[in-house]
Amino acid sequence: MTLAVTVVGTGAFAREHLLALAGLAEVEVRWVAGQDLGRAEELARLVPGARGTTDIAAAVADPGVEAVDVVNATPGHAPWTIAAGEAGKHVHVDKPAALSLPDLDAMVAATEGRGLTLMVGQTVRFQPAVRTLAAAARAGEIGAPRLVHITWYTGHAWPGGWRSWQLDPALSGGHPVHNGTHIIDAATWLLGSAPQEVFTRGFRTFSPGMDSPDSFHVQLRTADGSLATLELCYALRERDDMLRRVVLVGTGGTLRHSTEDEPGLVSDAARPGPVSVEGALGAQLAHWVDVVRGRTAPVVRTDEVRAALAGALAAQRSLVTGRRVHVDEIPGHDRAGAVASTAAEEGTQA
Repeated sequence: MTLAVTVVGTGAFAREHLLALAGLAEVEVRWVAGQDLGRAEELARLVPGARGTTDIAAAVADPGVEAVDVVNATPGHAPWTIAAGEAGKHVHVDKPAALSLPDLDAMVAATEGRGLTLMVGQTVRFQPAVRTLAAAARAGEIGAPRLVHITWYTGHAWPGGWRSWQLDPALSGGHPVHNGTHIIDAATWLLGSAPQEVFTRGFRTFSPGMDSPDSFHVQLRTADGSLATLELCYALRERDDMLRRVVLVGTGGTLRHSTEDEPGLVSDAARPGPVSVEGALGAQLAHWVDVVRGRTAPVVRTDEVRAALAGALAAQRSLVTGRRVHVDEIPGHDRAGAVASTAAEEGTQA
């Protein structure tokens, strides 16, 4: 049975979503909706049968549409996710899901609260290497995970460099929220425990005049006392260049992965991308379809997303204030949303 979808958004990442959705035989994209009709129609031509429109509300509420993929700028995530939920649609929304915990709670209430599904695009979870690490950790191969160190270096992220809306913390939440949501979610997913306390330091590499650093380091302690050291850098010289390392230490062993171990990755701008990372978006959207159809349980749960978002918001606050920040300081935070592994909270505090 075909899943009819409206895509909300006409930016560069909406284009990537459309190309991925076009590769899913079960999906029919009916609408590409955005504020620029020319851009919406241009993107719609990527998918046979899709149409472009500026009437986003009508495209979201279309009775013939069963699901909505919200992939516009972050401030538009909550309004269109809520509108889709109120119209009875399943929703996939890009990360970060929201700029505040209350906004995310409202999105969850409008979808899961109505018996619909809400899946947030935590794409890193669908990268082959991270999936393998998580599966091994869940299988108990290293005992209880307690330490993780993730190094994540990549080239310039966006067309035109660091001049887009993502640079305005009021619109993006700041770099630790906009991109940091990925690495914080990956770390706490691998550890199986929610962020509790965060310290962040940033560095402006190629863009010394912008308000948001292109690189930052995060020290994170989770609810069970586990520790994460996270390095996120979007300042490598060549666009699309990439280096990823993950070391996950448990009470019974250690898991590690590095793109340096893959053949051919010895210079800037290596092509093609590492096999340990490629194909994640397609796998993520295929998983979303399976979740909507009830064929599988979601890999990304909204309570885990809430915990990662709280950690990312704390990381941004730490970056701005220069001090250690506890997630209890984040408006809307409470124990009910604190995560994933209540069992893990029984562990020893660091």
